[in-house]
Amino acid sequence: MALGAAIAITGISIILLSIYGADVIVGFTSESGEGFIPFDHKTRGIGLGLPALILPIVAYFISRREPSSGLGGMIIAAGAMIIAGGVVVLVNANPAEVADSGRNVVSETAPLIVAGLVQIGLGALKIKRS
Repeated sequence: MALGAAIAITGISIILLSIYGADVIVGFTSESGEGFIPFDHKTRGIGLGLPALILPIVAYFISRREPSSGLGGMIIAAGAMIIAGGVVVLVNANPAEVADSGRNVVSETAPLIVAGLVQIGLGALKIKRS
């Protein structure tokens, strides 16, 4: 029972990350620079990114006693997607815009990369225990 729920919520996380990534890609390719989700980047991050970051960690803990290499792989995939998103933000940051806004892109993306690494570690641990 717990394993099925864990797989479902990790699948939801991967779907949310895929939608978020697709929106970013559309934003990069459109002339207006906006994706298909009509919210600013902070709202999209809270609505899509935060649940996608938390759900695989919850999935690991609710199924920690049940072996499943498939769930471990899904958790690793979600962590890799989060890290890839953080790297895309770092690579595509326009230094002039960042300097004008006073943002520190590294301090904004470092927690994402750490959370992705934690997820990858939990996924690897899940696979090892399976």
